[in-house]
Amino acid sequence: MSNAQDELYSLLVPLNQERLILPRACVAEVVRYAPLPLPDHAPRWFRGLLPWNGRQVPVASFEELAGLTPAEPGGRTRVVIFNAIGGQLACGFFGLLTEGFPQLVRVNREVLQPAMRQAWPENGPVICQIRMINEYPLIPDLEVIETLIHEMLQADLEVLS
Repeated sequence: MSNAQDELYSLLVPLNQERLILPRACVAEVVRYAPLPLPDHAPRWFRGLLPWNGRQVPVASFEELAGLTPAEPGGRTRVVIFNAIGGQLACGFFGLLTEGFPQLVRVNREVLQPAMRQAWPENGPVICQIRMINEYPLIPDLEVIETLIHEMLQADLEVLS
C-alpha cells in the first residue's frame, strides 16, 4: 500500500486550551459566531440554534461538555458545522464553538501515537487523546455529542408542551 493511501486529511480545531483532531469529511462548513438566543432552562453547554442554510442548527460548547474551561466567545470565535452522522438530529447538522479556524493537516500512522495524559469518562464527548509530533489533540466522539444534543432538544420540547 502506498504512503498516500495511509494518509488522512484531518482538521485540527482550536479550542481554548486544547485542540480537536478529526477527519475533514466530518465538517460541512465553518461560520462566524454571533450570540444566539438561549432557552432559560438550557444546560450551560448548549449555545442556541444557529440559522444556517435554511436550517436551525444546534450549537454546543465542546469544552463545557468535556468539563474543560471554555473561552468567552469573542472576535476569534467560530462555529464548526458538523455532519450529524447518527441520524438523530432532524436538521442533519450540529455546531461546536471554536477559537479560530481549523487547520488542515495530513496524518498517518508515523505521526500519531496514543497519549495517556488524562483519563476521559466512558460515554463522554472524548474518545481519547493522541500525540501528534509535539501536540496532544483530542479525538471527539461526534456520535455522543449528537446524542447529548438530541436528548437536550427532546427534553426542551417536553418542557414546552
